[in-house]
Amino acid sequence: MSAHAQLDLLKNAVGGGTSGGTSGGSAGGLPGGLGGLASSGSLTSSSIGNATGVLQFCIKNNYLGGANLDSATDVKDKLLGKIGTQSGSAAASPGYLDGVKGMLSSPDGKTVDLNGGGLKEQLTRKVCDKVLDQAKSFL
Repeated sequence: MSAHAQLDLLKNAVGGGTSGGTSGGSAGGLPGGLGGLASSGSLTSSSIGNATGVLQFCIKNNYLGGANLDSATDVKDKLLGKIGTQSGSAAASPGYLDGVKGMLSSPDGKTVDLNGGGLKEQLTRKVCDKVLDQAKSFL
C-alpha cells in the first residue's frame, strides 16, 4: 500500500478525513479504516505482545505526553510482566518485536507501519492513544 493511501486511511480511521469528524460505534472508539485494519472495525492490536511493543514505540518516540505518558509507562510495565516468558524475555511474545519497531498488527495479520510511510506525527499520536486504551483492557 502506498504511503499516501495509508495516510488517507489513517485519517479516516481517527476521524480526520473529509467525511466529517469522529464517529464512534466500534471498539476503541474508531470507525473502520487504516488499510488492513479496516476489516476488524477498530484500531486494535493483534496481541498483548504487539500492543506492549507499540506502547514501547510510542513512549520512546514521545507520541504520548503528560498523563498519558505516565499511564502508558505503567501499563507497558505491567504488560511486560504478563507477557514475559520463563526466561523473562518479552521478545519471545508474539508481535512484541514488531510493535517496538512501530508495526501495528491487526487480528487478521495485516500490519501498518506507524513510524514511516508518510504517516503524520499527529495521526500517529492518536493511534498511540487508542493502543494505550486497548492495552489497559489487557490488564
